[in-house]
Amino acid sequence: MILNKLIENFSTTFERPLLEEIAESGRIFEIAEGEKIIEIGEYIKGMPLLLSGAIKILREDGDGDELLLYYLERGDTCSMTMACCLGDAKSEIRAIAETDVELVMVPIRKMEEWTAKYKSWRNFVFDSYHNRLNELLTTVDSIAFKNMDERLVAFLREKARIAKSKLITSTHQEIAYDLHSSRVVISRLLKKLEHLGKIKLHRNQIELLDL
Repeated sequence: MILNKLIENFSTTFERPLLEEIAESGRIFEIAEGEKIIEIGEYIKGMPLLLSGAIKILREDGDGDELLLYYLERGDTCSMTMACCLGDAKSEIRAIAETDVELVMVPIRKMEEWTAKYKSWRNFVFDSYHNRLNELLTTVDSIAFKNMDERLVAFLREKARIAKSKLITSTHQEIAYDLHSSRVVISRLLKKLEHLGKIKLHRNQIELLDL
């Protein structure tokens, strides 16, 4: 069963022998929406290959406030997780299931072996680092150069894309956590967007109308 799912999701990324090795050594996990997958300060024992769903990756400051870094989607892995695995270091990120998630967890001991053995694995690892770096730079640029209303609009659009729905289920406080802002600021900006006819506010839900 694992092999079939890997073929469905990674057949254009990895050659058949590598897919068979991943299926033999990996374990499938199903994680419900909202559950933590990786916590800050934990030692990482494996690297996730995402089969379905979406995961949000967060950082935390010294006061315990969070900042959304990026999302992982089908076919992705987390380069920050890989770095912790290879360095036997504690996780510096928190990973939470944005939607229901299915993933294959690959044991650390196989990562270096496959890096030496399979060019496709090396390319996958390097591409993952490159993609996550670009996403981190986008996040930094957003914080440095965009005001909060622009960041909020971009956030809502990305949430809708991930959920494949115009109806977003999030509280104002949860959005404030992800954007490293305050609930008061987010509520004010959401009310402004509603007044402009861009969104419709419901109880713990936001409907995108013309965003």
